[in-house]
Amino acid sequence: MKDSTSNQLIDFDVALKVADAAVFAKTKRHLKNIEVAVLRGAWFGQRYDEIAAESGYTPEYIKHDVGPKLWQILSSSLGEKVNKTNLVAVLAQRENQGVGENVPASASESVKLESLVGLIPLNSAFYVERPTVDSRCYEEIMKPGALIRIKAPSQMGKTSLMVRILARAKQQNFARNVCTVPLSLQRADRAILSDLDKLLRWFCASITRKLQLPHKVEDYWSETFGSKNNCTAYFEDCLLPEINGYLVLALDQVDEVFLHPEVADDFFTLLRSWYEEAAYGDSGNPLWQNLRLVIVHSTEVYIPLDINKSPFNVGLAIELQAFTSEQVGDLAQRYRLNLSQTELSQLIQLVAGHPYLVQQAFYHLAQQDLTLDQLVQTAATDAGIYYNHLHRHLRNLQEHPQLAAAYDLVIKASKPVELEQLLAFKLHSMGLVTLRGNQVVSSCELYTRYFRDRIPSP
Repeated sequence: MKDSTSNQLIDFDVALKVADAAVFAKTKRHLKNIEVAVLRGAWFGQRYDEIAAESGYTPEYIKHDVGPKLWQILSSSLGEKVNKTNLVAVLAQRENQGVGENVPASASESVKLESLVGLIPLNSAFYVERPTVDSRCYEEIMKPGALIRIKAPSQMGKTSLMVRILARAKQQNFARNVCTVPLSLQRADRAILSDLDKLLRWFCASITRKLQLPHKVEDYWSETFGSKNNCTAYFEDCLLPEINGYLVLALDQVDEVFLHPEVADDFFTLLRSWYEEAAYGDSGNPLWQNLRLVIVHSTEVYIPLDINKSPFNVGLAIELQAFTSEQVGDLAQRYRLNLSQTELSQLIQLVAGHPYLVQQAFYHLAQQDLTLDQLVQTAATDAGIYYNHLHRHLRNLQEHPQLAAAYDLVIKASKPVELEQLLAFKLHSMGLVTLRGNQVVSSCELYTRYFRDRIPSP
């Protein structure tokens, strides 16, 4: 880093505490990791592109998004305009004045604990960014006709990322209106999912309702043209023109459609055709460039789809991975836990960096319900903190004997196992196994220990 006179006025660690305490007092949240990175870079005289290179983000994201918002929140929290030029002087002055004097003694050390199940709220201090993944999605959704595909097993953070993509699209300074619509395919009844015409009517009606537009689906539907043409025309005539801007449509739980092969081929072919309409430019309807799609699913696409008609081989593909040791350490700090590297490694060995399992461990440790040793010793028992999570998986396996038998082979094997493809994909979507080429292994020690004696052998 560049030398600076800043450290002659005040040490950066002290300045960071001053800034963080002021922001917490104003907003009840601590500075995010990326905000700290920008603050540190600015403190030592780095340019935005240098900060971006070190932090793994794009220069545009740092310069046009994180940076301006950081100066804005610091200005609001400190009661005077703060920027890269006067940052050192303002924080040094506040340190001398004792900026934290009116802040409760515990404010800079405590944080409101959250037991997170499912979606992590937008304002949560416990959302851990995957820097290259999140920033790529934020950039991609800005492109005309964008398509982002997010894949990961259950409880890995797919929906939490999805809502942040929608929020980021909303925040951008577009010259035109931006409408965002999250739509879970789990909301559709089984009878709807098994009938293409019913599915596409439901699809159009649901989006119409979320956009608060006049409902015209039944009046507009024509038997002459067929369901896919009806749906396309409805978008062209009744949805895209009416919003007078961009429509960001996020489809969650699309795995539900995989269960109905008789419908899946036509439904996914339709999505692919819209993506291609946007790519045609002047030769197609330009309105399709105003549609941006986010598709979220848990498992591999195991239904046969023509590669030229599938939406699963175009656009930006994102596959969420388990947390790295650095991300686990970062989350521990957010929970204000003072864990050694050995203790963090012990937890990672147990749950393999699974985001939900790590979150739950840190929540209970921060609550001081138990020690880490107690957590590890009881984790794979019915007395442990993962009891409900493990029982949910156990019930699913008991209801599907073929899956149970396949998983029993996996956890009792001393090396990776090759399973029938559909069984492997379903176990992976549940998060119980990790794919290694055409083979699988149990995804973490916790599952292996818990299920080893609970699945009856065939």
